[in-house]
Amino acid sequence: MKAIVKIALVVLVALALIGGGFYAIMNRMAQSPEQRYKQQAVEKGEIVQTVSANGTLNPVVLVNVGTQVSGTVTKLYVDFNDKVEKGQPLLELDRSLLAAQARQSAANIGNIAATLDLARASEARMKSLFEQEYVSRQEVEQAVQARKSAEAQLAQAKAAADKDQVNLNYTIIRSPVSGIVVDRVVDLGQTVAASLQTPTLIKIAQDLSEMRIDSSFAEADIGKIKEGQKVRFTVDAFPDKSFVGEVQQIRLNATVQQNVVTYNVRVSLQNPDQILLPGMTAYVNIGVARRDDALMVPNTALRFKPPEAEASKNGSTVGEPKAKGKKRDGASGTVYVIDGKVLKPVPIQLGITDNRNTEVVGGELKAGDLVIVGENTASSGGKPSSVGMRLF
Repeated sequence: MKAIVKIALVVLVALALIGGGFYAIMNRMAQSPEQRYKQQAVEKGEIVQTVSANGTLNPVVLVNVGTQVSGTVTKLYVDFNDKVEKGQPLLELDRSLLAAQARQSAANIGNIAATLDLARASEARMKSLFEQEYVSRQEVEQAVQARKSAEAQLAQAKAAADKDQVNLNYTIIRSPVSGIVVDRVVDLGQTVAASLQTPTLIKIAQDLSEMRIDSSFAEADIGKIKEGQKVRFTVDAFPDKSFVGEVQQIRLNATVQQNVVTYNVRVSLQNPDQILLPGMTAYVNIGVARRDDALMVPNTALRFKPPEAEASKNGSTVGEPKAKGKKRDGASGTVYVIDGKVLKPVPIQLGITDNRNTEVVGGELKAGDLVIVGENTASSGGKPSSVGMRLF
């Protein structure tokens, strides 16, 4: 008995759904096209086509200050966000070992200088004895050779002393440029080792009033981008503010990741208030084409397809006709207008788009024509339809 009741209930629900659906279809068919569909006028105006990508804000000049000698950090003169001048000390390394080496080199110079004095005196004495024929020419030449060797050793010792003094001076690391400290990698007591690759201790941005954006654009868009084009971008820190830049350079070196090819496009910009900071993510838009007095059709009208258009594939009279005459270069599309009580498809040739509107470059549309952009969900009485049943 319970099974019979359940089957009957299911049958009643199915009949109700079928009846409700039939009623809805008949109700929609009874509506006029003006009531059933939303319309929007075709207008003329400015349209700008853009390409977009994300990028990172960087200083124009970012100097990585390193060290040429090894040692332990004994003094720190600067910290994050400090402004520095060119030549200003940034930090000091332990100089005791290098100072001892410099003193050793200075002492070595004194020792070799004394040897040179002796060699010069010996040479003079030998020349005097040679004139009196007390010594041979070979002995004189040996004295000359000893003097020249002592001179060479002295020059070598002075060069070594200069090198040691330079290394000693390198224990005081100075700023190579004027700017602001954006990163400090070391702390007091930390030992740094200068090897084949100089370690970075401090990063200095030379001037934050001028910055750049390094962005990655897909290869499909790169052909439309040219140096000198204006750029608009936003950052998360100021979502309601738009900033302006200019395409400075298109890097020829491509990056391939997972078979996706991108190119680095460098954008230059002014940052007089210095509110844009290094490392911020920039959402870049580059205008690649512009029309000042374009006939524009909404993109929603291009996407609209009435149910009858699907039925046309099975023999209905409403469909997407082919454009008459010589086909122009570029994309084509179809929009629908209301012609009496039926929908009329209108083929058009399309130009650039700003993702909201698309330029019309050919076809029978003109400014002021009403195109269908969607279907109304309300009934002919203006109230939402109540047909249907909730099964939960």
